[in-house]
Amino acid sequence: MTQEIRVTSYPEVLTDRASHYCPGCHHGTAHRLVAEAITDLGLVDKTILVGSIGCSVFIYNYLTLDAIESPHGRAPAVATGVKRARPDKIVFTYQGDGDLASIGMAEIMHCANRGENITTIFVNNTVYGMTGGQMAPTTLVGQKTTTCPGGRCRENEGMPIRMTEIIASLGGVAFAERVAVNNIKNIKKARKAVTKAFEYQTKEVGFSFVEILATCPTNWRMTPLQANKRIETEMIPYFPLGNFKDVLAKEEK
Repeated sequence: MTQEIRVTSYPEVLTDRASHYCPGCHHGTAHRLVAEAITDLGLVDKTILVGSIGCSVFIYNYLTLDAIESPHGRAPAVATGVKRARPDKIVFTYQGDGDLASIGMAEIMHCANRGENITTIFVNNTVYGMTGGQMAPTTLVGQKTTTCPGGRCRENEGMPIRMTEIIASLGGVAFAERVAVNNIKNIKKARKAVTKAFEYQTKEVGFSFVEILATCPTNWRMTPLQANKRIETEMIPYFPLGNFKDVLAKEEK
């Protein structure tokens, strides 16, 4: 028996252009999930994107939205200003792990703790992708990068930071979930999480956050298939998938 597959129409805000990203990179998949959520919720004409530095910054080439580029790591601070100036708009940041969890750690923590009514999409590929493959705050123990060629060492560099768990612990957070996009099953779950994050912003219940486990085949020195497998065998065991905070679901219970 063949399972019926419902094909979603092309998202209104997703541009029809070739991707410049490396083969196997998951940024394109993440862009599509964001575009689908904004389109499905009818938010196309009222959404403002705040991009930051890194591979994530190129999202404004693929989504036809009003966009602001922030300094490295400062997207949550810029988004806070945009949202406070225009509370009628839907404002979101799109950030990588080097950007958000390193130079931007203070910005994301305080933005979330204040309960700013914005959404953050956090793409975690455990490495600085654009700037040369350096070790990131989320680089796994033993993972080799250009700045730790022998592999990340727990004794010297500490353990990789689990951002979703940290964000979920803060008082102003309404929704925090970690997803992956390495297979169809996980992509479907990711789409629901991204959509809910934007939906919660429309309900004005606080800060919403989605972490997406993603590949970087080039800096991992892997083929796209090997990179997808790494998410399953190495990343998910350390960065478990699931919902870590949902204030509306808690209220319903």
